[in-house]
Amino acid sequence: MNINDAAYIAGLFDGEGTVEYKRYWEKRKKRKYYVWRIVMAIAMSDESVIRWVHEVLGVGTVAVIDKSKAPTGKSYYKKQWRWRCSFRGAYYVAKIIWPYAQVKLHKIEQIIDHYQPDPDLKNNVVSLEEARIQRNYKNNPWHNLL
Repeated sequence: MNINDAAYIAGLFDGEGTVEYKRYWEKRKKRKYYVWRIVMAIAMSDESVIRWVHEVLGVGTVAVIDKSKAPTGKSYYKKQWRWRCSFRGAYYVAKIIWPYAQVKLHKIEQIIDHYQPDPDLKNNVVSLEEARIQRNYKNNPWHNLL
């Protein structure tokens, strides 16, 4: 991907895109825990642009949404094409468009910060045992949670 493509896609995100980064509580089987929702999407009525974004980025999915058939839809509504990716795919896209984003820069930076390695750990840590040793979790009663 060249710089012009990355800048153009960043502009699409700023104008037509959605960046969602939030944490919420979810309850299952009488237990409550945090769940992350990390999603990046672009929706518009021009199919060729959405297909191009999907082809250039190489991640995500493309779907068509026909609002004219919705219960509150009108017959003159156009079909909407949506490209969407989540979690690690969103991290990959955020890293690409970060230098060029303006409007949604804060949310893009949140996604990047979420997936960046812990600065306290060395970059070559490959196992949880090595991480425990480096962080001196042996003396911590909560070390089994890592």
